[in-house]
Amino acid sequence: MSSITVVDFGMGNLHSVAKALEHVAPKSRVLVSSDAAVIAASDRVVLPGQGAIGGYIKALRDTHLEPAVLDAARNKPFLGICLGLQVLYESSDEHSEGEENVTTLGLFSGQVRHFTHVSDDPNAMIDPATGHLYTIPHMGWNQVRQTRPHPLWQGIPDQARFYFVHSYCVQSQNEAEVTGVTYYGVDFTSAAGRDNVFAVQFHPEKSQHDGLKLLENFASWDGSSE
Repeated sequence: MSSITVVDFGMGNLHSVAKALEHVAPKSRVLVSSDAAVIAASDRVVLPGQGAIGGYIKALRDTHLEPAVLDAARNKPFLGICLGLQVLYESSDEHSEGEENVTTLGLFSGQVRHFTHVSDDPNAMIDPATGHLYTIPHMGWNQVRQTRPHPLWQGIPDQARFYFVHSYCVQSQNEAEVTGVTYYGVDFTSAAGRDNVFAVQFHPEKSQHDGLKLLENFASWDGSSE
């Protein structure tokens, strides 16, 4: 029986992710663990997360799980969700008082920016349909435009809608790492992938059929991007 470990360092609604995985992958053993040895022994690893990126990266390092997460991201099928996407980039401007930005894991090229800081156009965050400002956080259902094929998109139509909750968004600097884009006043990377890593800004566990299909695809994914 293959195993899927949801990394637990105290940040995020881990059990909803685990329950969704158990539902779509009944033949897999789904674990929620903060044990580096369990993560290392797992066949697949999921890195979820909610909250602020500063607290997130601090918790990851305080629990000494950063090496285990990095090793998993280099060596086995790996899925990042929400902050689990953002932390894969180089830095975030969601900072604590007195800090310029937060340095993150740097596996992908790009930065995480607040929606209002992405564009120099002062009208970028005004919804042309209503004339009102887009609400921050970006919360609710939105479409994802698939920018290239990937095994985790199998059975999911282009422009499918997924559930988002976030105020900061990824601005990728490497188009080859982008697998999905979403528009909310500005375009942002809502899905990214390279080699054995796939990560999404939205919450597949809250995204009904298409979100569960993505998790099902991950549960059988061999880590190939073909």
